[in-house]
Amino acid sequence: MLRRRTRVSTALALLESLRPYQWVKNALVFVPLAVAHRFADVHRLGAAALMFVAFSLCASAVYLLNDCLDAAADRLHPHKRCRPIASGRLPRGLALSAVPVLLAAALATAYSLGLECLAVLGSYVALMAAYSLRLKAVALLDSLVLASGYALRVLAGGLAVHIRPSARLLAFCIFLFFSLALLKRYAELALLESRDGPSAEARGYRLEDRELVLVLGGSSGILSVLVLAIYMSSANVERFYSRAELIWGTSVLLLYWICHLWLAAHRGRMTDDPLVFALKDRLSVALVALMGASAWLAV
Repeated sequence: MLRRRTRVSTALALLESLRPYQWVKNALVFVPLAVAHRFADVHRLGAAALMFVAFSLCASAVYLLNDCLDAAADRLHPHKRCRPIASGRLPRGLALSAVPVLLAAALATAYSLGLECLAVLGSYVALMAAYSLRLKAVALLDSLVLASGYALRVLAGGLAVHIRPSARLLAFCIFLFFSLALLKRYAELALLESRDGPSAEARGYRLEDRELVLVLGGSSGILSVLVLAIYMSSANVERFYSRAELIWGTSVLLLYWICHLWLAAHRGRMTDDPLVFALKDRLSVALVALMGASAWLAV
């Protein structure tokens, strides 16, 4: 009976380390389909869903690898010390053995969609491996790598459904997610300052970098809104939307949401990943819902 409880506990710890709540980020593979208004195409929707599965398996493998490499540092972190590997609830050897299995399943799924999809997912794996082993400790470059990873999701989703994303869409993703990646580092510095004081550091970022991170991250978020606004004024919008003037509400709401996130971090309210914060934050949920409603009403 005790052995059975141990197996169940280990399985739950492994599931927690896979971070299924983070899979929502992989919904970016559906963006090209949504922008092209082709969600009614069941075949393409199925292909995008397979790409979603491939990226989710791949992302979970990266999380496991990261947690194994960061276990010692995580034990000293106020919140990360509770992660399964850092706390000892999940054996490090078991976590490492799951990584190649997840990667093999992810690459096989991408291969079923074509060599281009496999190449993009392979590039993502290589980029994230470099991030885990070295680049995550290089200030600014770490956030740019993460932003590029999100852009690769959009590109892979487009290739899976044979709709190539525009340069503006990819630029929007890079600016937006560069801002959110810097936001996470800014929030970490604020959290560690309360524990370590002036000597606080977070993966290559020092406490005196906070103002620069704030300026760069906030500016990048606003640039993403600008890129979106440029797209809103293009001929494509009038072709896809019968009430194109309503789609501008999305830009305004996005601007407000980005500023709200940075204000929350500046006030010390963000103690976790921006995505996790947004899922728990009522105003964020309301703003995202309003953005969706604005786009839907414009059709």
